[in-house]
Amino acid sequence: MFSPKQLSGEQITDIKSWAAGGAQLPDIQLRMKEEFGFSLTYMDTRFLVLDLGIELIEEKKEEPAAELKQAPVPTGAVSVKMDAIALPGAIVSGKVVFSDGEAGIWMLDQTGRPGLDPDTPGYAPSREDLVEFQKQLRALIESTGL
Repeated sequence: MFSPKQLSGEQITDIKSWAAGGAQLPDIQLRMKEEFGFSLTYMDTRFLVLDLGIELIEEKKEEPAAELKQAPVPTGAVSVKMDAIALPGAIVSGKVVFSDGEAGIWMLDQTGRPGLDPDTPGYAPSREDLVEFQKQLRALIESTGL
C-alpha cells in the first residue's frame, strides 16, 4: 500500500496542482507513474487523494438538451377504426387518430357512455375533430349493425 510519506513536498504540490487543473483519478495515477515513477493502483491513488485532502473537480456533465416536442402536424382528417375484440367492459372499442396526428383509444361501455383515452396525457382534441369523430363513430357503429 502506498503512503503519502513516500512523497516530497514538491510532489504533493504537483499532485494538488494537477487536481486543481481538473485531473481525475486516472490522470493522477498515470502522471504519478510517468513523472514520479510510482506505479499505483486505482484504489491506492484514491486513498492518496483522500489522505492529502485533495478535492477533485467534478467534470461538468452536459445535460441532454431538452427534447423539443414538435407539435403534431395536422393531416386534415380524423380516422376511426373499430377493434375486432372489444376492450373488457366495453360493447365496442377502437382507435382514433385526430387531424393533428394525436391518437387514442375509444370505447362505448355497457350503458352506451363513450370514453376516450388519448395517448398523450391531458390531450383534448379540437371541437371540429370531436364533431368529425362522432360522425365517423356513428357511421362505423351503424355499419356493423350494433
